[in-house]
Amino acid sequence: MKDTKRNRLARLENTLCNLGFSLGEVSTLLSIERGLQRWHELECGTGDDRVSVSVERDEAGKPFRRVQYATRAGWIDRRTPCRDMEKSNLRRLFRIIDGKPVRAYVQTDPRGCALYILRPGDVPEGEDVNAYYYRGVAVCV
Repeated sequence: MKDTKRNRLARLENTLCNLGFSLGEVSTLLSIERGLQRWHELECGTGDDRVSVSVERDEAGKPFRRVQYATRAGWIDRRTPCRDMEKSNLRRLFRIIDGKPVRAYVQTDPRGCALYILRPGDVPEGEDVNAYYYRGVAVCV
């Protein structure tokens, strides 16, 4: 059977519903994952030879969107305050998992899934979650 996006979504919905999430919460978790994924991409910077877009934080932790682009006169560098989408997505995430027998792991490398739901027993007792998060449920399709 071909592993289509629809099949992957159905398996994810079944797995998370068995953990106590509703279909609406699964949809929200997918939205949160996409938002975190985009934020992590921007933290690394995106663009090409002429335009670069990134987000960075100042010493106080306030986020700024930085846009650099080339003109005939030279490079323009603009830094403007932006909304902290990471913080708002994390707040939504913890509101959803509150009271459930699971915990969340946010993986900040933009090359992979940004959100994992860890079930009891996914991480051995006393071990570092960074070494075992992949045993959890990857919330992405």
